[in-house]
Amino acid sequence: MKGLAPTELGVMLLSLALLIGVARALGELARRFRQPAILGELLAGVLLGPTLFGYFAPELQGFLFPQEGPNAVVLDGIASLAIVLFLLVAGMEVDLSIVWKQGFAALKVGVLGTIIPFVIGVACAYLMPQAMGRQTDADPLVFALFVGTAIAISALPVIAKTLMDLDLYRTDFGMVVVSAAIFNDLVGWTIFAIILGMMGTHSAGIGIGTTLILTIAFAIFVLTIGRMAMHRCLPFLQAYTHYPGGVLGFAVTMGLLGAAFTEFAGIHAIFGAFLVGVALGDSSHLSERTRVMIDEFVSFIFAPLFFASIGLKVNFVTHFDLPLVLMVLLVATVGKLFGAVLGARWGGFPTRERWAIGFAMNARGAMEIILGTLALEAGIIRQRLFVALVIMAIVTSAVGGPLIRRVLSRRQSQRLMPLLSAKTYLPNLIAETRWDAICELARVAADQAGLSAETIIELAWEREQLAATGIGHGVAIPHARLAELKAPVVVMGVSEAGISFDAPDGQPAHVILLLVTPSEEPTIQLELSADIANMFRDPQCLERIQRASNYTQLMAALKAAAASKQE
Repeated sequence: MKGLAPTELGVMLLSLALLIGVARALGELARRFRQPAILGELLAGVLLGPTLFGYFAPELQGFLFPQEGPNAVVLDGIASLAIVLFLLVAGMEVDLSIVWKQGFAALKVGVLGTIIPFVIGVACAYLMPQAMGRQTDADPLVFALFVGTAIAISALPVIAKTLMDLDLYRTDFGMVVVSAAIFNDLVGWTIFAIILGMMGTHSAGIGIGTTLILTIAFAIFVLTIGRMAMHRCLPFLQAYTHYPGGVLGFAVTMGLLGAAFTEFAGIHAIFGAFLVGVALGDSSHLSERTRVMIDEFVSFIFAPLFFASIGLKVNFVTHFDLPLVLMVLLVATVGKLFGAVLGARWGGFPTRERWAIGFAMNARGAMEIILGTLALEAGIIRQRLFVALVIMAIVTSAVGGPLIRRVLSRRQSQRLMPLLSAKTYLPNLIAETRWDAICELARVAADQAGLSAETIIELAWEREQLAATGIGHGVAIPHARLAELKAPVVVMGVSEAGISFDAPDGQPAHVILLLVTPSEEPTIQLELSADIANMFRDPQCLERIQRASNYTQLMAALKAAAASKQE
C-alpha cells in the first residue's frame, strides 16, 4: 500500500494545523462579539481558501490546500468524519420525550413551522426557478424538494446555544422552542435523506425502493431496540471503564457504525449518525456533564475543521449573487416566521412569545450549511446558490438572539430582589433530594400565595421531569405556572451539602430558587430566570449567599452581587 510521501504528510499536518488554529481563533473572536462560533470558523475557510489566500498567493494556497491528489482525498475524508461526528452530537441534543411532554402546543409550532416554509420553498422553486438559482440541467422535482427542505429546516444546536446565551434554555419558553426544533430537524433530515436516495448519489447500485425500506427499518430499529440496548450498556460502561473515555469511545463507535450502515444503504452517512445520537441522547444514564464533554470534544476540534474546510471549496466573491442572496433570505425568513408564528398562535401563546418563537426557529446555522454542502457535492445545486444559503444561514443565526431579546423585553423587567422577603428565605434547607427540596420550598410558596401546596409541587415536579432546572454555578431554578396566581412568588433555599439538579457543569445546587408565576404573564418567569442566571455568573455571589445566616445578610449579598454586575 502506498502511503503519503514525507512531504505530503508534512503538508497535510500543516494544513490541518492552520485550519483548526485559525478556525478556533476566529470562532472565539466571534463569541466575544456574542455571535455564533460558526461565523468565525466559516470566515477562517474564506481567508484560507481561494477567496482571499488564493487571490493573493494562488500557488502557495494550492500547495497547502490542493483540490486534487492524495492530500485532497485525506482532507476530504477528515472533513467527512467531522460532519458525521457533528451530526452525532446534534442528535444527542434531541430529547424525544420533551416533544411528547410539551404536548400539542410545541407540536403545533413544529408542524406549521415545518410544513408552511416547506410548501413556500417548493412553490417558489417551481414558480421562480431562475430566481431561486436552479440550473437548466437540474431535475425540477429534486431541486424543488431540496429548496423546500432548505427553507423549512432549523438548526437545533444554534437554537439551543442562543437560548442558553439568553438564559432561556431551561425555561418553559425554551422547552417549547427546542421541542419544535427537534420535530423540525427530524422531518427535515428525513426528507433530505429521501432526496439523496431519489438521486441515487449514494446508492451503490441499490434501488430507491430498497434504500427507503432499509432506511425506515434502520430508523425503527435504532429508536427502539437500539435505544434500549444503549440505555442498558451505559451503566456498565460508567461502572467498569475509565470516565469519561469509556462512554466517549462507545458513543463515537456507535455513531460511526450507524453512519456506515446508512451510507451503504444509499442514504448519506450523517443520517445514521444523527439517529444513533438521538437514541443515545434519550438515555437517562447519560448525564448532562457527559453530554457536555462529548459536545466539546467534537465542537472544539472536528466542527471547526469541517466548517473551515467549506471555504476551501468555494470562492465567495466570484460566486456572490446579490439578487439571489436577497431572494433566498426573503423566502427563508418570511416562510419560517409565517409558519412558526402561526403555529405559536394556534398553540395559544401571547403575541410577544409568538414572535420570539418565530425568530428562534428562523435560525439556520450549521444545519443549513451542512445541507447545502451535501447538496453541492451531490450536484443538486451549484456554487451561486450554495453561497446564498451560507449567507442566509449566517444572517438568520446572527440576528436571532438580539431579536428574541428585544421582543421579550419590557420597559420594567421583573427582578429577583424585590420578590424576596424574610418569610421566603430558608437559610438551612433540610431537604437532601430534588423532590424534597421542591416540596419544602413549595409549602412556603403556598403559604405566601394562599394556594394549595400540592398543586405547586405537582406542577413544579412535572416541569422538573421535563428538563432538569440546574443552571450551573451551584444554582437551580425549579418553577411552576399557575392560572389562579395574581403576582409572582419566589422562595430561596440554601443547602450546605448541595442537591443534584443535573446541571450542565455537574455541580450540585447550593442555592435553589422556586419560581411560582402567573400563567397569564409568561415573560415574568423568563425575566426572573435571566436575572438570576446573570447574577450568579459571578462565583462570589454564591459564596456571599452561603455565608449569609439571616435575611439582612442575604440582601447585602444580593446587592453586592448586583453592584458588581453593573461595573
